[in-house]
Amino acid sequence: MTIDIAKRVWDHSWKLDPIVRSLLDTDFYKLLMLQLIWKRYADVDVTFSLINRNRKVRLADEIDEGELRAQLDHARTLRLGKKEWIWLAGNSFYGNRQIFEPRFLEWLRGFQLPEYDLRREDGQYVLEFHGPWTHTTMWEIPALAIINELRSRAVLKSMGRFELDVLYARAKAKLWSKVERLRKLDGLRIADFGTRRRHSYLWQDWCVNALKEGLGEAFIGTSSVTLAMKSDLEAIGTNAHELPMVYAALANTDEDLREAPFRVLRDWRDLYDGNLRIVLPDAFGTAAFLRDAPDWVANWKGFRPDSAPPIEGGEEIIAWWRAKGQDPHDKLLVFSDGLDIDTIETVFQHFNGRVNMSFGWGTNLTNDFRGCSPQPRSDLDPISVVCKVTKVNGRPAVKLSDNPSKASGDREEIDRYLRVFGTKGRVDREVLV
Repeated sequence: MTIDIAKRVWDHSWKLDPIVRSLLDTDFYKLLMLQLIWKRYADVDVTFSLINRNRKVRLADEIDEGELRAQLDHARTLRLGKKEWIWLAGNSFYGNRQIFEPRFLEWLRGFQLPEYDLRREDGQYVLEFHGPWTHTTMWEIPALAIINELRSRAVLKSMGRFELDVLYARAKAKLWSKVERLRKLDGLRIADFGTRRRHSYLWQDWCVNALKEGLGEAFIGTSSVTLAMKSDLEAIGTNAHELPMVYAALANTDEDLREAPFRVLRDWRDLYDGNLRIVLPDAFGTAAFLRDAPDWVANWKGFRPDSAPPIEGGEEIIAWWRAKGQDPHDKLLVFSDGLDIDTIETVFQHFNGRVNMSFGWGTNLTNDFRGCSPQPRSDLDPISVVCKVTKVNGRPAVKLSDNPSKASGDREEIDRYLRVFGTKGRVDREVLV
């Protein structure tokens, strides 16, 4: 049964619709990474910080601080439920049963999100999570979901019942028109990656089920663990930039720093195999990664070129595979950076028949209300807000990225990382989502 979202929004009850409803209302790769962190780095302290890349949007003016604290506090009351625990323990992920160790799942049963620090500063919220990496890592996705949905709710409060009806009717029609275009791409494989910057939980749920019905087997799953369990879908995800960022911050020498991305892969290889062996190469620049990568990396299933332009980044990786004696037809490219329908079509047509592809569709799936409101407005447009590692055992953490606009970290440390990894392949591009 589908929910009348407009009516539900109009009748919003806090208890009926908390923004985060479960500890599993997170991306699947957080759990995969958490198991690695729990096994290898339980004694490392890590700080995550909210970063609003759209500084013109003054989040502290748009979102009520009391509501933000209430939603963050509610998330801290959540615990892993019995049904959720059984699902994690017994389900098959990527063709593998018992991907999570029993001891890890027992530890997870008692997990609670740690405390947070929140203050206002120059129209923005300074929101930070300090403590053991095993705990602070799990704040990233719920914190972003809370910020984004509270921003949406603040706008929706000002709209009348029929305005809401029109808004959601237009948004549904807009998404379905995208589905109709995607149906024409024979052999497409696409997943929902839209948890962190979704318009709302209810809207993400609607989008996921619309893609499930509209695309059939072309829709391969969702990164949302909760929605994968609820909708009988595959949970999709591997790893993220936080792993090389933390490993690099722990490095004591420039040589150790240069090796950090490959220590991540060695540890990952010890835990996971097959389709979970997907390389994320751009934390410190894809060109530097490919230049220094050991030969065994070429044997992995695929790459996720996250911040390079998708066609240029894909071509660079294909050329590297060929230079390493690998057949790209046996490999996988996962595209996931700010995808819209035009980009998906263009990239698919460019690489079709040359390499296996899948698409992780994020913000422009679960938070695209542009042009849907009865009244012209931009305050429902998505923004680029992230929650990144900023300190590791007191040391500054850095992300370089293939796009300098996505870089984060202390300026002096960024300069040091650039000396170690180089600047080749880094091209500044506007970050919209």
